[in-house]
Amino acid sequence: MPTGGRTTLVQYLIEERRRHPEATGDLNALITDVALACKAISRKVAFGGLAGVLGSAGSGNVQGEEQKTLDVLSNQIFLRANEWGGHVAAMASEELDDIALLPAQHPRGKYLLAFDPLDGSSNIDVNVSVGSIFSITRARTPGEDAKTADFLQAGREQVCAGYAIYGPSTMLVLTLGRGTHAFTLDPMLGEWVLSHPGLKVPAATREFAINASNSRFWEPAVRRYVDECLAGRTGPRDADFNMRWIASLVAETHRILMRGGVFLYPKDTKDATKPGRLRLLYEASPIAFLIEQAGGMASTGRSRLMDVQPEALHQRIGFVFGSSEEVARIEAYHREPPADTFQSPLFGKRGLFADAL
Repeated sequence: MPTGGRTTLVQYLIEERRRHPEATGDLNALITDVALACKAISRKVAFGGLAGVLGSAGSGNVQGEEQKTLDVLSNQIFLRANEWGGHVAAMASEELDDIALLPAQHPRGKYLLAFDPLDGSSNIDVNVSVGSIFSITRARTPGEDAKTADFLQAGREQVCAGYAIYGPSTMLVLTLGRGTHAFTLDPMLGEWVLSHPGLKVPAATREFAINASNSRFWEPAVRRYVDECLAGRTGPRDADFNMRWIASLVAETHRILMRGGVFLYPKDTKDATKPGRLRLLYEASPIAFLIEQAGGMASTGRSRLMDVQPEALHQRIGFVFGSSEEVARIEAYHREPPADTFQSPLFGKRGLFADAL
């Protein structure tokens, strides 16, 4: 075999479909279209400055964030790749104010596709890994134009979720609810080849990822957890921890799926109008599905993220995921008595000149 006996994405999808004789093949076809979009984006990312796709697009998205040229281009690639096949009833994107209805000439399908076309785009200009995230749910009224409310489904309703990571190699990681599997793009064949079947997140870890620049806004439970990790062998955890931060959700997730760890972007007090930083429908929910299928935990910091009922298309949420022992510990800290019973040695009110005041 050209792939050396390894399973391709198409073969994997066919095998999964055979487990469900009643399946029509629409989901397989939709995943194939998504995978094609990821291939196209991978090529654009790889050429970088040579293709004139770096820098700002001079516009903003509904989140109030500056759009990069590749944000806009990647969004168009996703829309064009998935609008024609008759598999979706509508799409939702981080880059669009409202849902994207299909052009009139295309048939409406029985699935909904939500996506972040280029996660971590602030890293593009410095050549750090970025990616695309997607989530597939069932349409409420198959064959008809979907409504915005149709997308407001809890994460547990997903039938497929995944991401592509554009790094030293391009990889597609996905779940259909039977484990989490990673495919590497063979650049010679143009095929996705199963390279990491049945990924598992170790239950224990000594590595965490958090944006420490927000420490002054953290809730007491998060400050306590981070302080204990940073205290190392001399602290209550009796172990040294490594801290990581890439500012790319896809890259953070990929590291945790490959070697374990815990990621925190928790609810904080920085902006009372935003109960978290990451978007629920097309960032947190699909990543949560992947992590749970790999044996990890995904939480709001207080409870299972996949059980949260969305209330808005671009709803934000606090997100903690990774090795189950650490996520469970963070949830437990949130259930314990609040702030004044815990004095934070690293992020508390004391300073270097406290004794001089």
